Amino acid sequence: MLSAILTVVGLIMLCFGGNWLVSGGVAIAKKFRISNLVIGMTIVAYGTSTPELAASVAAAGEHSAIILGNIIGSNIANVGMVIGIAAIIVPLAVRKSVLKKEIPIMLGVSVLLVLISIDGEISQYDGILLLGGLGAFAVYTFKDAMKQREKNKEEIVSEKKNIYLKSAGLIGLGVGLLYVGAILTVDNAVILAKEFGLSEKIIGLTVIAIGTSLPELITSIIAIRKGHADIGVGNIIGSNIYNILMIMGVGATLGGVMIVSDVYVDYAIMIIFSLSLLIALKTGIINRVMGICLSIGYVAYLAVTFFK
Repeated sequence: MLSAILTVVGLIMLCFGGNWLVSGGVAIAKKFRISNLVIGMTIVAYGTSTPELAASVAAAGEHSAIILGNIIGSNIANVGMVIGIAAIIVPLAVRKSVLKKEIPIMLGVSVLLVLISIDGEISQYDGILLLGGLGAFAVYTFKDAMKQREKNKEEIVSEKKNIYLKSAGLIGLGVGLLYVGAILTVDNAVILAKEFGLSEKIIGLTVIAIGTSLPELITSIIAIRKGHADIGVGNIIGSNIYNILMIMGVGATLGGVMIVSDVYVDYAIMIIFSLSLLIALKTGIINRVMGICLSIGYVAYLAVTFFK
């Protein structure tokens, strides 16, 4: 009973946290003349990835199977569950630049994860390599943000002087609530899952992955309903890139992550889900039909994972 109550409290915190994170991010985007997409891929994506980071740091070393399952499961959930549900609510317009640049980057880091897993371990050196990739991606997004700012130079932004403090406060509160809310939700879900005798890898792929993807789901839905679809889509792409480069990078650097042979099936599914987003290349829209297909595909994946 207590676990169920704490799970509900966690979900409420996720809702409020997502709302404040989006509000703060949009205000900063307007003030600095940076696109909502870049804000979604940076501030919002970092914020909604904090639960994955917390779960992975906690699991580093002794429970490395949870780290691996959490990252792969979260990336699959972000596309199948988050983009799927969001597209069902309202068709998502995706910029062609996202489909031609950012999604290939997401696919590239996914392939990199597979390559460094071939020797049976993601070592501490591999972790450092991933963190180096994170630095390179940070430089890329910063340069992109500066280009956006130059393009929007003529825009007149009339905001209050205390906009920085207010926005930073909203973002800080949002990240804090997302962090605590996700921990509450995940911890209590794991207690229930263990009662059913599930393995650490399956708990990571399903229960923890869904729990730590709830911030992305809540934040993306709130952003889309507020008319900021770019933040919703940017949040998912950014989160999937950070999950591999930052979360796996930190987790592996702290103690290495052992690879089990059947994880390659999950790797393949993760890449297939990511590739499916390129279907929108022609129209620039992830429509409701595609949203339904992604959601059904994700439910099927969960069913097979639980019962295999």
